[in-house]
Amino acid sequence: MTKVAIVTDSTAYIPTEYVKQYNLSITPQVLIWGEEMFRDGVDMQPEEFYTRLKSAKTMPTTSQVPIVDMQATFQGLVDQGFSVMGIFISSKLSGTQQSAIQAKQMMGSAGEKVVIVDSKSTAMALGFQVLSTARMLEAGASLQEGIAYAEKAHEKTGVFFAVDTLEFLHRGGRIGGAQRFIGSALNLKPILAVKDGKVEG
Repeated sequence: MTKVAIVTDSTAYIPTEYVKQYNLSITPQVLIWGEEMFRDGVDMQPEEFYTRLKSAKTMPTTSQVPIVDMQATFQGLVDQGFSVMGIFISSKLSGTQQSAIQAKQMMGSAGEKVVIVDSKSTAMALGFQVLSTARMLEAGASLQEGIAYAEKAHEKTGVFFAVDTLEFLHRGGRIGGAQRFIGSALNLKPILAVKDGKVEG
């Protein structure tokens, strides 16, 4: 039976005990705050991020997982005899999936052991997709069954959220200017959702 390892990114916010239980590999997103760079979940935890954001004069930005880090993660697992399934944040929200595809291509023939799945989601909805796929594989599902499940799992999960201000979503490029203007002018706190891989109101 093929051994399958799942790789995801830090936006899945999977609790440490589940990361260990299912032997998941988490590749950290990069947070850029002025001149400082942090690895999400490694150099900076979510609590610290949100505390700092409240008083920040400089807006942080994010960058996808570096290709070399992604490649090293994939290669390490392949070298241990695993086939690799990468399930990442929506390709419409981040370049992480593109990093994964490029990392796979750089691996030559070893890249044939790597499959990339677009979750079309983020946050714990992505985490649930990863965990439910990991449970299937642990129960004996084949790699192909795991891939098919992971590709459909976004239909059974969703992300809904409300924010105090739309400014950060706009500055971060997650919503358009018109959405921000209307919401701010009317002092609305709309419920937003991730649909088909992107943020919608």
